[in-house]
Amino acid sequence: QVQLEESGGGLVQAGGSLRLSCAASGRTASRYSLGWFRQGPGKEREFVAAITWSASSTWYADSVRGRFTISRDIAKNAVYLQMNSLKLEDTAVYYCAALLRGRTTVADDYAYWGQGTQVTVSS
Repeated sequence: QVQLEESGGGLVQAGGSLRLSCAASGRTASRYSLGWFRQGPGKEREFVAAITWSASSTWYADSVRGRFTISRDIAKNAVYLQMNSLKLEDTAVYYCAALLRGRTTVADDYAYWGQGTQVTVSS
């Protein structure tokens, strides 16, 4: 069992930056790759970025590549999402999720989920 808790969401102006954090806990938490998904108003949940358990590999959605950076603190069992040059369309609830195997962007492949944190980008 893995527990995930997100923090760091909030209101930010377009063009600004925000950093999300996700704390992972549980006996096997360190074995999982960790990723971020988001769900905007009236939209389906979509993949944002992910990082392997060893932090040796990352993968991103095209919509955020070059603006967002995912990183991981292995000692703290935490993952971060640095979001720069935020756009109105980045407004969403952001979820942290845990993946046991593979490099996938499919939500159903992720076994554990946090409760989400709201990010609102204003004009």
